[in-house]
Amino acid sequence: MYRRALEGYEKALGPEHPYTLASLGNLGSVLGSMGRYEEADAMYRRALEGREKVLGPEHPNTLASVNKLGLVLKGLSKYEEAEAMHRRALEGYEKALGPEHPYTLTSIGNLRSLLECLGRYEEAEALHR
Repeated sequence: MYRRALEGYEKALGPEHPYTLASLGNLGSVLGSMGRYEEADAMYRRALEGREKVLGPEHPNTLASVNKLGLVLKGLSKYEEAEAMHRRALEGYEKALGPEHPYTLTSIGNLRSLLECLGRYEEAEALHR
């Protein structure tokens, strides 16, 4: 259904319309949930590229794509790139929405989880606190 929606939005509204970009993210989420990380990566990268162009690099929807890309990169064991994405999302959310916004806090949790996975427990603990 997400592929069908994506195709419809691309045809009707174009590849850079917010609905099209949201559909890319939705499809990426489903693919990631299914463990199809390479395909999810491609969807998230397309969504991120479009959102950066249309909304700018610090828009919350752009940062959501950054965050989701970080999650799928972790699934692909691309830890360095995943960390860069999570740090970018966190810094962006702190700046755009503030340190106590739920998106900022989720971003902290995602970075903390990655650092724990990498055995960087002191850094993870600092974020947890």
